[in-house]
Amino acid sequence: MNKPQPKKRTLVFFLIPHFTMLPFSAAVETLRIANRMLGYPAYDWRIASVDGQKVYSSSGIAIDVNTSLADERRHLGGEHRPNMVLICSGIYVEEFNNKSVNAFLRETYNRGVAVGSLCTGAHVLAQAGLLNGKRCAIHWENLPGFSEAFPQAEVYADLYEVDSNLYTCAGGTASLDMMLNLIGQDFGETLVNRVCEQQLTDRVRNPHDRQRLPLRARLGVQNGKVLQIIELMESNLAEPMSLIEIADDVGLSRRQIERLFRQEMGRSPARYYLEIRLDRARHLLVQSSMPVVEVAVACGFVSASHFSKCYREVYNRSPQQERAERKLTLNTSRTGVVV
Repeated sequence: MNKPQPKKRTLVFFLIPHFTMLPFSAAVETLRIANRMLGYPAYDWRIASVDGQKVYSSSGIAIDVNTSLADERRHLGGEHRPNMVLICSGIYVEEFNNKSVNAFLRETYNRGVAVGSLCTGAHVLAQAGLLNGKRCAIHWENLPGFSEAFPQAEVYADLYEVDSNLYTCAGGTASLDMMLNLIGQDFGETLVNRVCEQQLTDRVRNPHDRQRLPLRARLGVQNGKVLQIIELMESNLAEPMSLIEIADDVGLSRRQIERLFRQEMGRSPARYYLEIRLDRARHLLVQSSMPVVEVAVACGFVSASHFSKCYREVYNRSPQQERAERKLTLNTSRTGVVV
């Protein structure tokens, strides 16, 4: 009687310039440790780039690759077809738009190969049209721009999402959790626990665990009412609530809210609300090509002139200067290493 073949899975890590090292290395190391615990190479991987040349990460570290886009397109129809292709990206992902990569990803997915992303890679999958009507995850910092650019994608600030053979994760150590989920599907909880012990990881996080620290820890605020108000503000940026509406919602008077914010946040609620709306605007300016007037509307400003005035008061530069500085940084990064 023939022995059953041991389970194996081949992955392709497709590196985009300025990819983030942490999620990439966390994913690869998790698979390596799984192989060690199993005693055979259940997981193997190839590292690819568009042209088969080394790729610089956002930290300036160059990674040599062993395959190219052309190679991987040939592999799709042969014995070396992978089980999963993962796009690894990081900063400046909005500037990457390669029609050949988009076509390759669509073909890969249509052939039944799992397709996924680490960190900001969901942006590339969305450009390829793979995330329309699909749940996905992306790093919280990129979520505002992503939501505006790809409204048909169901994006969440989760650690990772799995939807119809599409795997997306928010980056950082979330790629570790997504790989542990994959290992669990293939080999069960016992192997997952052994890998966790090797990595000194005390638990496998739920895919829907929050990316960012809870407001209480992030802001150092203990007052429950203030936290409740801030959550309301963060949930209503495009159409800001009035202080009267907020007061009615949380069961406090305007005077009480004013006093609490000056005690806990060192400024008025109106000022704090303005600052978080401007913070969202800044993300949209550097992550998208939305016209300034559309950024203003998306962040609850009645006019571009009022938006520009407020932006300059907080950041000491206009929205147009912010965007111009971003373009200068990007052009510089194309001729040198960004660290």
